Amino acid sequence: MQLILVILGAILGLVYGYNTDGFIFDSNICLFAGLTMIMPTLFKVKLSDIKLLLVYKNVVIKSLLTNYIILPLIALGIGLLTNNFGVASGLFLLSVLSGGGMVMHWIKKSNADASMGFILLFVNLILVSLSLLMLHVFGLQTADYFSESYADEINLSNFAKIVIILLVIVPFIISRVVMLIKPLQAFLEKQGPYISKLSIFVILFYLFGLQSSQLLFEIYDFEPELIYISLAAVITFYLAVLFISKLVYKLDSPQERAAYWHSVTRYITLALVLSTFSTSTFGVSMILPIMFAYIVQIPFAIMIDKKIIPRGNEAKKI
Repeated sequence: MQLILVILGAILGLVYGYNTDGFIFDSNICLFAGLTMIMPTLFKVKLSDIKLLLVYKNVVIKSLLTNYIILPLIALGIGLLTNNFGVASGLFLLSVLSGGGMVMHWIKKSNADASMGFILLFVNLILVSLSLLMLHVFGLQTADYFSESYADEINLSNFAKIVIILLVIVPFIISRVVMLIKPLQAFLEKQGPYISKLSIFVILFYLFGLQSSQLLFEIYDFEPELIYISLAAVITFYLAVLFISKLVYKLDSPQERAAYWHSVTRYITLALVLSTFSTSTFGVSMILPIMFAYIVQIPFAIMIDKKIIPRGNEAKKI
């Protein structure tokens, strides 16, 4: 169902933009994403759970090393092979955004430690500024390789402050306020899955309906090979992620299973939102690997849940 909404939202957005003047980007889309997708997940984040970071510090360290060093290096290698600045930057952005809107669903479904999952989700949201900084460094260091320019005055580092405010600080504050109003919290938790799906559809419709997104039609007309290159790069990246994560994490531990899901799933919608800041810098082809990530990650996660995650008594070992 979610994959259908993803495809439908993207197609309708492109059709709308193609037949109209399209939307003009407004940073309030970040606030919308923060309130509808991130804020409800923060209800389960208790400040007292921060102690889990110390109790399971080895798991946290493995998660941070995997998500912010190993996977970005893999994305860098694959990205350089694509020979396209935009495709490489889109893949790199995916590599530095851990977890995602569905990560808690898979954590709970696999009988992993939900408290650990929420804490890692919160930590990764706080580190969004680090993700933007890493993408900025990527742009500075690889632009010459791709024979492209990367101007400091238009790079992503300038947007870090507003992104952190709209995606992390405001949703966290509002989540604390909503938690004081129990009926409202109960309603949002009950309707959370539906709100999340609807918000993903709205966000995709808006982002693909942007004026800048219409340049995707030019890629199809003049550089159709980038479509196949992007899809191949995304599939290769996810296969590498699966291989590395299987080596790093012990899946018979509930805490490590939670960390595992934060590595094998990427925050695709957040990547798409952030990429809209930078298509003028990296090129509109940056959207392609993020778009294909939806098509790859959802069935990929279903396969992992069915074929790789331990079941029964084995999954409950600590």
